[in-house]
Amino acid sequence: MTEVRVPTLGESVTEATVATWFKKPGDSVAVDEMLCELETDKVTVEVPSPAAGTLSDIVAKEGDTVGVDALLANIAESGNAGPEETKPRAKEAETSSGSASGGGDSVDVMVPTLGESVTEATVSTWFKKVGDSVTQDEMLCELETDKVSVEVPAPASGTLTEIVAQEGDTVEANAKLAVIASGEGVSSAAPKADAEPKDTQYSTPPAGNGGPGKDIKDGPAAEKAMAEANVSRDQVKGTGKDGRATKADVAAAVAAANASPAASAPASAPRAPVAAEDEAREERVKMTRLRQTIARRLKDAQNTAAILTTYNEVDMTEVMALRSEYKDLFEKKHGVRLGFMSFFTKACCHALKEVPEVNAEIDGTDIVYKNFVHMGIAAGTPQGLVVPVIRDADSMSFAEIEKAINEKGKRARDGKLSMAEMQGGTFTISNGGVYGSLMSSPILNPPQSGILGMHKIQDRPMVINGEIKIRPMMYLALSYDHRIVDGKGAVTFLVRVKEALEDPRRLLMDL
Repeated sequence: MTEVRVPTLGESVTEATVATWFKKPGDSVAVDEMLCELETDKVTVEVPSPAAGTLSDIVAKEGDTVGVDALLANIAESGNAGPEETKPRAKEAETSSGSASGGGDSVDVMVPTLGESVTEATVSTWFKKVGDSVTQDEMLCELETDKVSVEVPAPASGTLTEIVAQEGDTVEANAKLAVIASGEGVSSAAPKADAEPKDTQYSTPPAGNGGPGKDIKDGPAAEKAMAEANVSRDQVKGTGKDGRATKADVAAAVAAANASPAASAPASAPRAPVAAEDEAREERVKMTRLRQTIARRLKDAQNTAAILTTYNEVDMTEVMALRSEYKDLFEKKHGVRLGFMSFFTKACCHALKEVPEVNAEIDGTDIVYKNFVHMGIAAGTPQGLVVPVIRDADSMSFAEIEKAINEKGKRARDGKLSMAEMQGGTFTISNGGVYGSLMSSPILNPPQSGILGMHKIQDRPMVINGEIKIRPMMYLALSYDHRIVDGKGAVTFLVRVKEALEDPRRLLMDL
């Protein structure tokens, strides 16, 4: 007997609601066939079958609330597995790729794990075409999610006989991308180009309609949310399996209904008339998923938080002198260059201890104070802005911080950052000075309550002890959520950062 249990639901998510069972007791199931769907307050999670056999009983019924690793059902494994059960998934692709393959097996290329709370991706590039030979672990295609690019390697050597998801298609987690015929005689395999398209479990039907003859029932969490918000089903666009509405879909419908006509006008306003000769010289490029996510999150931050920015300036003389004196010795010993970011990270960690609300976040009607600093370092990449997180930066040395920043920055530029590396930040530093910015107002990275903006170091005349002297000055900007951080706290934080940078010895003495 094999147990079916609740999988890991994601960071800080401890329970879910059983939304839909796709099988009933007595039904035969194959390995990885979807058994049921769970709903959390953030995402919808599909639970695959861990083994082939017969669903003997269902422990958690539809509507039940279950915790992580709770028992959902039991599967009686087949004593004598047939040909279909000895291979993961029903390989309908084998017939389409030709059965006369010399006895070779068909291997499905599936969407890999995309990361916490990421349920879909867009196929951006195929590096191989149908009929090409591939070797195991050779890159087949690249997927683009809201935050990162994911390369998909070949699970086996053979011939690519079918591409299921074309470039530009949106695919769900664990969806099938392609089929590889492995074994002898596979080189002659070819797909049927005129094969009639058919619905699969990864097809996305129209919202709220599972297709002809299907009775689609939304999950209990979504139905409850619609009842509480007094929203009708036809106002909600379902994004769950078979077009089912989720709790997030209901929230989106409520937000759209509450949006004022004035606020929504810019998004729905038609383009201004463009002359034919000008239109011929335009180039229209579809926004990447990353750029769409950046746009949405930045606008959400403005709509949700009460963002205010306070400014100060810092004399960088002492930091620059200290860096100049020790940079060669530092690099020789630690194998990494000594930059300004470690000084700013240390200064911010020091200031956050005195003003903890800048390192906190709002959760409903609660304020969650963080007794640690997971520092986000904003980095510009060819694909867009990303914020890798350096965990427990408050307990790291200068060398450890510089190594972490260097490693994360390289991975960000190469598009190799994982979702886990960009989640859980408590405070962010953004350095616009590397692009020449003299002053700007950074936007919060929700749910964080503070972000420090660094800027260009520029020589300016300053009055020092009654004398005018030329000093390397930098403007600092702290954007903060005024719902949780008062003006006094914000100004105090920025002053402490300024003091630590103008006299780095304060960091050593914890002053």
